Amino acid sequence: MRYGDEKSSRRAFIKTTSAGVTSVAIGATALAASAGPAAFATEPPTARRLPLAVTPACSGHETPASIEGPLFKPRSPERSDVRTPGIRGVRLDLGGVVYDTACTPLPETLIEFWQCDQNGDYDTSGFSLRGHQYTNSRGGYLLRTIIPRDYWGRWGQRAPHIHTQVQSPGGPVLITQLYFPDDTEAYGRDFAALNAADRLLNRACTIGLTAQGDAHYSGTFDFVLKTTA
Repeated sequence: MRYGDEKSSRRAFIKTTSAGVTSVAIGATALAASAGPAAFATEPPTARRLPLAVTPACSGHETPASIEGPLFKPRSPERSDVRTPGIRGVRLDLGGVVYDTACTPLPETLIEFWQCDQNGDYDTSGFSLRGHQYTNSRGGYLLRTIIPRDYWGRWGQRAPHIHTQVQSPGGPVLITQLYFPDDTEAYGRDFAALNAADRLLNRACTIGLTAQGDAHYSGTFDFVLKTTA
């Protein structure tokens, strides 16, 4: 199914898996407290900057792939805010830009997000904390969600993470997972210990976080994709 044919019915986006997706490292982008990429909206300049390793916005290397996991659900709603009634976790506003390997922003790129809630549970009967969206004319996206909690699953104890699938028009699908810095503060959990124990974690897929006050973070992560198989 072609990308253009998929648009009217969630554009069925997930027909492939991570098999065949070549992975090389790209770092997460650190967002300054007073400003962010022009491609997406940022919070007011009242943040307390957390110590983060600063890496280039676009290295030209593909974002590392990861497993899809067993809890993906197709036909999620198209929306940028995936919070629903009953979600009470630590707020996260996550934004960034999707680039190709020449560091050109990619408009109309399809991004799917899904994650567990503040209790470590996935919504398997509905679409809470699940959704898809398309990048804007400058390749930017903005997701309003919460920081997920850790949980025990098929692969042992998982550190907090957000599942993501990304596809440019006509391009292959990138399946990956985004993680949180060791000094993240949420739910009284030790993120450093959880990250160290998660055998699937890839530090190159760490979100850059800025604290915006109690129970609220803004974050940034830029994706780099292959646009041909």
